[in-house]
Amino acid sequence: MRQAVTILNDEGMHARPAALFVKAATNFKSDINIIFGEKIANAKSIMSLMTLGLVKDTEIIISAVGIDEQTAIDSLTDLVKNKFNLH
Repeated sequence: MRQAVTILNDEGMHARPAALFVKAATNFKSDINIIFGEKIANAKSIMSLMTLGLVKDTEIIISAVGIDEQTAIDSLTDLVKNKFNLH
């Protein structure tokens, strides 16, 4: 299962939003990845996410495979749409 979403917060996915995203992703049993162009990052690894260099207005795809994939996609998409709850 996949869902495209655009990063809206001005700072992009720097350290703090990445940490919040990883914390949220680790609550799910599914394997979750972020796809950006040709790059794929493990959504449960802050180091992996930081290598993507995601900035404002970047479209990413959240991919999840597993027992709770739909809930994971919905929750993580909402987190990104809500600017990682940092606004």
